Amino acid sequence: MSGVLTVVGLGPGNDALITPEVTAALAKATDVVGYIPYVKRIPVREGLTLHATDNRVELERAVHALEMAAAGRQVVVVSSGDPGVFAMASAVFETLEKNPAFGSIQIEIMPGVTAMLAAAARVGAPLGHDFCAINLSDNLKPWATVERRLRLAAQADFAMALYNPRSAARPHQFARVLDILREECGPDRLIVFARAVTTPEERITVMSVTEADADMADMRTVVLVGNAATRRVGPYLYTPRHAE
Repeated sequence: MSGVLTVVGLGPGNDALITPEVTAALAKATDVVGYIPYVKRIPVREGLTLHATDNRVELERAVHALEMAAAGRQVVVVSSGDPGVFAMASAVFETLEKNPAFGSIQIEIMPGVTAMLAAAARVGAPLGHDFCAINLSDNLKPWATVERRLRLAAQADFAMALYNPRSAARPHQFARVLDILREECGPDRLIVFARAVTTPEERITVMSVTEADADMADMRTVVLVGNAATRRVGPYLYTPRHAE
């Protein structure tokens, strides 16, 4: 008899932001599967097996989770933030599409607080009007696609949340991102660097794109870019709900 596969979001880092339904799912789990830093957040207990793997084996991780669920286990796949935002929910369904034999498994997706929403809350309401989220990594799509989407989003005057801005493997690409933002948005557009948001290492910096430097971002940083109407009010940043 098949078990259940639950894909959950652990939020941006602070355990207080894990939802009650996710906590309940973890309490019932026989197995937890995920990227090493996320699995480390799960307390060890009797009857629970932790399966931690590297970050570039999402599909293999999904297969393993589905196989255990097919064998009757209660499996939880963990992601940071929300599992449907650049995370494991999509990988699970991609694996399901390629392996119809897993079709009888019950799959549940439980949402979580994303890094972009946690970062926005820290500074005010910069995503208060239309916005988009763009993953700047070119591991799963060509860099040309990243540039095109970024440029079109800027031309459409979306506020933006930019994930995975700068890694050791691609240290120069974020400088190109900042150049595009300056070209399309102008020098005064407000930008937020939110590193390790909601954790003890949190660091939030707000400035104009003119002042921004590529070295300010790493893989623990989410970058928020305001639209043309985004403004400061005292120490806060917000985007009006009416279009201008």
